[in-house]
Amino acid sequence: MTTFILAGATGDLARRMLWPSLFALHAEGLLPPGMRIIGIGRSELDDAALHEVIAASLEKSPNLPNGASREDFIRDVRYVRVDNDDPATFAALREAAGPGAELVFFLSTPPDQFRPFCLALKSADMVDRRSRIVIEKPIGVDLASSREVNAAVALAFDEEQIFRIDHYLGKETVQNLLALRFGNSLFEPLWNASAIDHVQITVAETVGIEGRWGYFDQAGSLRDMVQNHMLQLLALMAMEAPYSMDPAAVRNEKVKVLESLRPIGAAEVMGNIVTGQYAAGTAGGLPVPGYRQEEGAATASDTETFVAIRAEIDNWRWAGVPFYLRTGKRLAARQTEIVIQLKPVPHNIFAGVGSILQPNRLVIQLQPQETVTLHVMNKEPGLDGMRLHPLALNLSLTDAFGSYRRRIAYERLILDVLKGNSTLFVRRDEIEAAWKWIDGIHAGIRQTGMKPRSYPSGSWGPAAAIALTERHGHSWYEHAG
Repeated sequence: MTTFILAGATGDLARRMLWPSLFALHAEGLLPPGMRIIGIGRSELDDAALHEVIAASLEKSPNLPNGASREDFIRDVRYVRVDNDDPATFAALREAAGPGAELVFFLSTPPDQFRPFCLALKSADMVDRRSRIVIEKPIGVDLASSREVNAAVALAFDEEQIFRIDHYLGKETVQNLLALRFGNSLFEPLWNASAIDHVQITVAETVGIEGRWGYFDQAGSLRDMVQNHMLQLLALMAMEAPYSMDPAAVRNEKVKVLESLRPIGAAEVMGNIVTGQYAAGTAGGLPVPGYRQEEGAATASDTETFVAIRAEIDNWRWAGVPFYLRTGKRLAARQTEIVIQLKPVPHNIFAGVGSILQPNRLVIQLQPQETVTLHVMNKEPGLDGMRLHPLALNLSLTDAFGSYRRRIAYERLILDVLKGNSTLFVRRDEIEAAWKWIDGIHAGIRQTGMKPRSYPSGSWGPAAAIALTERHGHSWYEHAG
């Protein structure tokens, strides 16, 4: 029997993502037979109070499966109050989990709770070789602190029992990137510096900090988005072919990419990094305040809400190919996409009839839609010669598979944890390689005194981000729809 124990059961992540994901898996019959679910926290609640939290959570989640009783799911969830400093509460948790159960712990709690929680589990003899633990970001704020977090969890769990979650890896289109590359003979021969001119990865948000000032001002966009989500996308895009989908094989190749990233220190920061901070402007047609005017803000904060990076990977496949990374809050549109631009043809034989050729471009969009689009040159219909125009060959998951339910990314990841499949989770050496690179950028920013440039909310960030690409003959790709 499996028992799933959710720490932070009434927190924001649990309400928005975890309870709806668990219900969706329950509704589709994907949870292990007889699996117990226990929510834990330090609050003095009972089962009924937690049931109200879950019911409200499911009510607010817009895209859950029909045909399954929410009441049946909620009724079987237990609540146990747990205090890391009170062994008696862990005895109660062990009893509620059931004798001989395979225990899966999901820590939706601040990282400073990881160490005392893991020590308490170990003292209560609640961890065996079958146990698993899921931990959420932030896993540290730099290399040194990430090692402390990992060491704390390792007090009770071996590396193969630890599942560091990055919800981007649960998205269908992210996984489709692996299928696109390694399941087709069309792309892989071109997936290198000989054919690719440059790569862009954009994660743009229209929202501001949404009440998360205390966390975000300590993190900034480099720590909050680049170190985890964006570097994971880069690693999947740039990795060599693993020998199989074995978790170790996939993650070994990702680590190689992260370790091959060219360092960006004080000497390189000014030419390769642009940071920004949003000022007042508009979002969704409504006026919004600037970052320093948000509720609870420090008016002198220099935390970046935007960052653009020109990165390079120093290995055989990617030597000389720039990777442009861009992320920010209060930008013009909500979109997450990877753009692979191929090199132009060596000679335009259609120049005599006025046709200007545009390089082929592969666009993998993760949100707001899940699509893969290949832009190719095509002859315009008509009798007036060979006039060429770019045409988009579009693979839409909705068009291809009908009105499929767009899942919460956590659904797949929780299911993989229950199956013990760690392929889509981040290994300790991946975390450390990413932090090492980000720490170098932070050190360079401090040494040069770089400050974030102001940009109006509703724009695409500071003008300097455009110059970052244009001085190398490139430009940011803005999605049309």
